[in-house]
Amino acid sequence: MPDPTVPPTPPVPLDALLARADLGLRRIAGPADPAAVVHWAHTSEMADPYPYLLGGELLLSAGVHIPDGAGAGYFDAYVSRIVAAGGAALGFGVAPVHDTVPGALVEACEMHGLPLLEVPPRTTFSAVARALWQLMAQARTAELRRVTEAQQSLATAAARPNPVPSVLQQLARRLGGRAVLYGPEGTRIAAAGPDPGEAVRTALAKLAEVVRPSGEEPSPSSASDTVAGLRLVAHALGNGEGFVLGTAAPQRDAGDHTIASVAAVLLSLLTGERHSGSGAGRSSALVRLLLGAAPAEVAPLLGGDRWRVVHGRPDGQAAPDPVAASALGAALGSALVDVTGGVVRVLVPGGRTVDRVPGWTLGVSAAAAPPDWPAADTQAARALARARATRTPVLRHGDRPALADLVPPHDADAHARALLAPVERSPALVDTLRTWLSLHGSWDRTAVALDVHRNTVRQRIARCGALLEADLDDPDVRMELWFALRRT
Repeated sequence: MPDPTVPPTPPVPLDALLARADLGLRRIAGPADPAAVVHWAHTSEMADPYPYLLGGELLLSAGVHIPDGAGAGYFDAYVSRIVAAGGAALGFGVAPVHDTVPGALVEACEMHGLPLLEVPPRTTFSAVARALWQLMAQARTAELRRVTEAQQSLATAAARPNPVPSVLQQLARRLGGRAVLYGPEGTRIAAAGPDPGEAVRTALAKLAEVVRPSGEEPSPSSASDTVAGLRLVAHALGNGEGFVLGTAAPQRDAGDHTIASVAAVLLSLLTGERHSGSGAGRSSALVRLLLGAAPAEVAPLLGGDRWRVVHGRPDGQAAPDPVAASALGAALGSALVDVTGGVVRVLVPGGRTVDRVPGWTLGVSAAAAPPDWPAADTQAARALARARATRTPVLRHGDRPALADLVPPHDADAHARALLAPVERSPALVDTLRTWLSLHGSWDRTAVALDVHRNTVRQRIARCGALLEADLDDPDVRMELWFALRRT
């Protein structure tokens, strides 16, 4: 799933590319659909480009792959594979291999409904790709400007004396449709925008029930449907109290999901625990901590004695921004959120299940009492590193007792210190050894988890083996080292 805080790059209408006079492209086959769009350009002279296409491409070819005497069967198979891969259009360069577009190719594109563009000799494929990227950049800039203006207007609305109706009014205006807030019992609390009619109202209310937490099975965070030409979307607000945001809009632009997500975060804060008294409890807990109280004394004010620490990093984004961090906290049902060093840390009640959050990689600690929260923070950090290395959306630290629990802690700690003494002065070596062992000796995964080159991992592990005077290929040695590392 794409990151909800960043609108994806809008695709380019095929007609916009055809309108570029400097390219001189001409459609000679296929439907003249104004809704046809192109997501990217790809050049290939493969007779079967299917394995190399993702869908939505303008495939560019000079026909080098066409054998002499190729008949209708060859072109039919070629075009059908492009269509099966989801190709948006085919651009055929008439020079230098072919003087004209083969007639059989024109017929095949017409039969399969694939737009066929003639690329004149003066136009290079690089020029076509560059023009496409320019159009995409222009569209993305316009979309980012629209989303930024919407975010600012929503934030301003949330600061007004009557914030919930104000946010819904802004959201409805930005989407050009209807915005509704449903309460925990399914009742409509507030709405804004034109009334879409009974059929849409009923369908949107039913869609809200799909995402409302039931307490029995995990519910999706959002759901969508199409009724009477309107795009219906329901967002479960992340306050855990059963509030749902529903929208009905006539179209679905690239940034609409981002705008609705920002509104959902704001409404989560406006309808969440802060208004039920838990916010006051959190404020009291913070004040008492600042005045010297122990964590164990203030934990009950937060709503429980045992909590899990969750570390999260967004997929494909170097560092999360505050909106993304708030969105993750809302998805996990907690307002206790912190952003540190590109990682979002969330404190979640120990009895709550932490499920996968689209667009995020999560590491989850075991449920811990206040004195053990620092250790739980370390568990979550290590779980996140392993999750990123193994490309696992959610990785949890194990709760079950280990063999280490059979050894007296004092003896285990003494043994661990003695065993690891040769490398203890180098935190980089210790961290590398721990990560390498946790990933079953994988050089590549360890490099990913530590954000270093794989050769650096090899050098550090070799240095560990030399300092420890141990054969790190021996499973008994690895087991003993892992036992020791778990005690540090």
